[in-house]
Parts: sequence; C-alpha cells; structure tokens
Amino acid sequence: MGTFRRSRFLVMLLILALSLSILAGCGQSQSKQESSGDASSQEAKPEETIKIGTIGPLTGNIATYGISTKNGVEIAVEEFNQNGGINGRPVKLISEDTRGDQTEAANAASKLIEQDKVVAIVGGVISSETLTAGPIANDAKVVMISSSSTAAGVPEIGDYIFRNCLSDEVQAVQLAEYAAKELGLKKFAIMYTNNDYGLSLKNAFEAKAKELAEVTAVETYNDGEKDFRAQLTKIKGTNPDALYIAGYYTEAAKIAQQAKEQGLNVQILGADGFYSPVLIELGGDAVEGAIFTAGFFTDDPSEKAQNFVKAYKEKFNAEPDMFAAQAYDAAMILLTALKNTNGEGGEALQKEMAKTKDFPGITGTTSFTETGDAIKNIIILKVENGKFTKLR
Repeated sequence: MGTFRRSRFLVMLLILALSLSILAGCGQSQSKQESSGDASSQEAKPEETIKIGTIGPLTGNIATYGISTKNGVEIAVEEFNQNGGINGRPVKLISEDTRGDQTEAANAASKLIEQDKVVAIVGGVISSETLTAGPIANDAKVVMISSSSTAAGVPEIGDYIFRNCLSDEVQAVQLAEYAAKELGLKKFAIMYTNNDYGLSLKNAFEAKAKELAEVTAVETYNDGEKDFRAQLTKIKGTNPDALYIAGYYTEAAKIAQQAKEQGLNVQILGADGFYSPVLIELGGDAVEGAIFTAGFFTDDPSEKAQNFVKAYKEKFNAEPDMFAAQAYDAAMILLTALKNTNGEGGEALQKEMAKTKDFPGITGTTSFTETGDAIKNIIILKVENGKFTKLR
C-alpha cells in the first residue's frame, strides 16, 4: 500500500512539472509575440501630413470669389498629392470662412497659424482681408500668397507676403489706355466701391484717363448697396461716353441695369471683380458689351488650361472663373516651393518663394518682384452674346 502511494505521488509530481513547463513555454511565446508587436508598432510611424490653409469669403455677398478660390486650391492639392506629395507626405488643406470681413480674416489667419499649425496660407481673397491678415502671417513668418488681392500696398506688408495677380494700378492703367486709344472713348465717368480695392482702381484709372481724355464725374458706393439712382443721375448730367465701375460683379450688374433704366447709354468698363458668371446672370442685357480686365480666360486653348477646366467641371459641375484659376496657380507655386524645402516653412519657404521665376501656370508665366509682387500680362475680356470673349 505504501509503495503504490509513493508511485502515485511521483506520477502527480511529473504531471505537475510537465504542466508548468508547457505554461512557461506558452508564456515565453506570448511574450515574444507581444514584444514583436511592440517593435512593429514602433516602426510603423503614422502618415505625416503638411498643412496649408486658405482664407476667404465662403458665405456672404462675394462668396463666389472665396468658393472659387478654395476650389482652385483643392484641385491643386489633389493633383499634387496624386503626384507623390512632398517625398510621399501628403498636403492637407484647411479652409476658413472670412465672410469678406476684415476682423474675421484676422481671426481666420490666427487660427490657422496658432491652432492648425499650417506652414503657409493661400489668401486672402479680397484686398481688405489680406491687408488685415497679412501682417499676422508676416509676423509669424508664415508665407501667405494671395491670388486675387490687387490693392496697392499688399506686397509691402512684408517679406512673407506674395501675390500672383496683377495690381489694381496695372490693370486700371492698361484698361484706360485701351479704352482711350483702341476704343476712341473721350469722356469717362467713374463709380467705385468704398474699400481698398475700389479706391485703388479708381485712383489709377482716373489718373490715366485724365492724362489721355476727360473724367466727367466720380461717384462712390458701398458693397451691398442696391440703389444707385442718385449717383447715376449726377453722372448722366455730365454726358460721358463710358462708365468705369471699380467694384465687384453684384453691384456692377445692378449699376448697369439702373443705368440702362435711366437711359444712360454708355460703354460699361470694369476690372477683374467683374469676372464671374454671376455678372451675366444678374445683369442680363444691361452688361452686354461690358469690357473688363482679367487674369484668366476659360476658353484659353492651352493644354494646361483646358486640363484644369476639365478637372474643375468634373469635380464641381461648374465652369471655373479667374479666381479659381489664379488660386490654382498660387497653390501650385506654393506647393512647388514647399517640395523644394522638403515641407519646411518659415524662412526656408520664404526664400524659395522669392526665387520663383517664369512659373508656367494656367494664367500665364509668373515671376515675383523683390517685394513679392507678380510680373505677368493682363487680359481684356468682353461680354458678347451672353458669354465672355477675349479682346486681348
């Protein structure tokens, strides 16, 4: 009986030892697996993104400008990422709505820089936005490139501020010369919106028109205004040949309509603020024959331009305007510079941007002056049979 118990006891000890050995082996195997998992997770770094931003009016009276700008940048970013981004790292776009308000523009720029940590900004869209937000970006050493802020003084904000559109002065002077010399107009009246954009256009056009012909009247108005009959009555009394409207398409269409209603039959002239399909939608027959300056023409036959138009139509089911095209070019100039700095912003990006020369965009070749202003050619368009056509 004693021998049997001892044998049974030894068997149980052997079973227990084997069990412990198996458990230890499983534990070591599991530990190895866990260790292997940790190493794997440490090696697989999350995908790095490089952030850029846009600021502009996405709501409000001039929302079409901001939406077109944002859309143009989106296409550029998508195309850039499809082509490999910055050494495999994608660019992420963050867009902020300013509603066309200077305070909102300042807040939007601050948010993008301080919270979102963007390395660069495309914007503002209108000059007053850029003149407010620009100093904030410049002080933070964040590159900002505006594709449509044409007012005087924008490039002088600082070394980190660029623009790839022609200034108000250049386009106003060239249109005054064209109207006087090519169209033979001799008496000009001017209406301008009471902001940086309108005032800058008005000053340049008035000076050149006085040099080449006669300025019979100058009247002002505010964005969002709807009744222009008082100003137009004064203008009609001076018997001008042409009316230069230094402002945006919404008010320009209404001014043209009310001028027609008052029997003021004049040549309507304008600047790049006219270039939106909404001008024709709102103005109808009253804007037929209107002539204005622009930085892009949708029917440009070049392959690059038409590829952009096609991509824009496919993505947004709409025809791109000048604001979309110039924004696309601005983003491409910026993204090219960012690629050359391997995604580094600040001083490195500023220096790379400053080197830009004869960049082959869809709005023509672009170079920058020492102050970051654009060097490029102007286009003159006309509303003909309810469509935009190119005069020059």
